[in-house]
Amino acid sequence: MKKLFTVIALCWGICVGGVALADEVSTGEATGAAVVVAADSAAPATVAPPAGAAAEVLDTGTTAWMMTAAALVIMMCIPGLAMFYAGMVNAKNVLSVFSQFFATAGVITVLWVVFGYSIATDTTGMEKGVFNLHSFIGGTGALFLHHLTPDSIIGGMPESVLITFLLSFAIITPAIVAGGFAERMKFVSALLYLALWFTFVYAPVSHMVWGGDGSLMANWGVLDFAGGTAVHINSGIAALAACLVIGKRKGYLQQPMPPHNLTICLVGAGFVWLGWFGFNVGSAVAVNGTTGMAMLNTQIGACTGILGWMIVEWIKNGRPSALGLASGALAGLVGITPGCAFVGPIGAIIIGLVSGAVCFFFVSVVKRKFGYDDTLDVFGLHGVGGMVGAILTGVFCVPALGGTEDVEIATQLIAQFKGVGFTIVYCFVISWIILQLIDKTIGLRVDAETESIGLDQSEHSEKAYNL
Repeated sequence: MKKLFTVIALCWGICVGGVALADEVSTGEATGAAVVVAADSAAPATVAPPAGAAAEVLDTGTTAWMMTAAALVIMMCIPGLAMFYAGMVNAKNVLSVFSQFFATAGVITVLWVVFGYSIATDTTGMEKGVFNLHSFIGGTGALFLHHLTPDSIIGGMPESVLITFLLSFAIITPAIVAGGFAERMKFVSALLYLALWFTFVYAPVSHMVWGGDGSLMANWGVLDFAGGTAVHINSGIAALAACLVIGKRKGYLQQPMPPHNLTICLVGAGFVWLGWFGFNVGSAVAVNGTTGMAMLNTQIGACTGILGWMIVEWIKNGRPSALGLASGALAGLVGITPGCAFVGPIGAIIIGLVSGAVCFFFVSVVKRKFGYDDTLDVFGLHGVGGMVGAILTGVFCVPALGGTEDVEIATQLIAQFKGVGFTIVYCFVISWIILQLIDKTIGLRVDAETESIGLDQSEHSEKAYNL
């Protein structure tokens, strides 16, 4: 157990050390440029407050694109990520993965309508540069979407379209977490954990990141265009907490546990890649030059992530693997997500390469060394990739390196490390508490016999393959 906590301590230590180092560097630099607040140029939830927005003119181009982007992110989750995960588990647990995804979509959608959209986006009581309760959580002005009408327009689109787009993020983020505890958590416990995690972690953190002027990370000057902290670090840490609390799968590190169907896995990865354009490019909430740059950098990040993973795997194992190539693409996509609109193509190349290489190291070396059973490498891909991308965004966002933000590198790095460090600590602590409460009440894990039979039959009375 001490080794397991060392992983958390290592991530936190990197953030603290980075802040100290960047602070030391910044004291020796001219301080001519002020930090550009991320919310001024990014973040889906910062288009406008959810209620009481001024009348706007409908932009049909923006509306059409945002409707498409929302559909792409839903496809990225189901069937995309569901297939990627399902192909990697044992054949007796395939349907349990799909079942968790579909059920999660159902639960999160209702929670989003009831209170999620409101506490994630309502800017009541917020003021630029001021820290208060609403820097951490939104207001209640949009509960049950009671304010919504067909004529509600935000950012040139019907507010209902924006709500759906943000909902797609809210659905896929808990679904990503499910990969950390796959093949051994009770279905009801999984749904309860993801519902509570959405309520107490995802929705507040998304507000802190994208809430606009007065939100925690906007006040700090953190740059996160499409979810490096709110989605990927958040989900990676939640998955790590879950796999630590629930324990290892039966036979983990003692017997081979290869993916049961790599073809399904690779097809799923392709859907995820395609859907990521909705995820990153849609976060511009517009159709303009920023949209185009985000699209180009997303593609560059994915492809250089493949190369970064492939090179390191080739050196270490003597050959590249198909699963490794797909994993490298996802690592690159995760890495470029926070900075896809803030960095230039050269920055995207480096971020993708580094993300692929570092994620490979965590998945193939660190995970085995410390012995934690992150079933589908959620922490290794999303958590670590999100950290790498968030930190490197602070370097390559400056114009001298092809970026768009008029900031000092050292100053921005301090902000990025603070955002990463806060997300790690907040998410891990709250996730750990939620998991312990569930374990002490209804229990997290299926019994040994159920695990041996497989969750498809024991939890759902079905089989993925009837041959």
